[in-house]
Amino acid sequence: MSHLLPEQCAHFSDLFDQLGLSSTPADIADFINGHRPLKGQILLADAPFWSAGQAQFLREEMQRDEPPWSELIDQLNTALRG
Repeated sequence: MSHLLPEQCAHFSDLFDQLGLSSTPADIADFINGHRPLKGQILLADAPFWSAGQAQFLREEMQRDEPPWSELIDQLNTALRG
C-alpha cells in the first residue's frame, strides 16, 4: 500500500480548513493514510469519520458541482480509495 506524503497534500489545505480539520500537509497526509482505503460502495459523505456538518458540506458541494470544492472533494475521494 502506498502512503500519501505531506507534500502531496498541499492542495487539500483549503478543503480541510473548510471541514474544520487541521490543514497542515503532515496532518492531511496522516488523515488520508489513517482513513483509507475507503470501500468502493461507501459514498465519501457517508464515511463514518465525518461529523454531520462535514458530511452535509461534502454532499452540498458535490451537488453544486462547482470548482474549486467539487474538484478538491473528488481528489480527496480518490486519495481515500487509493
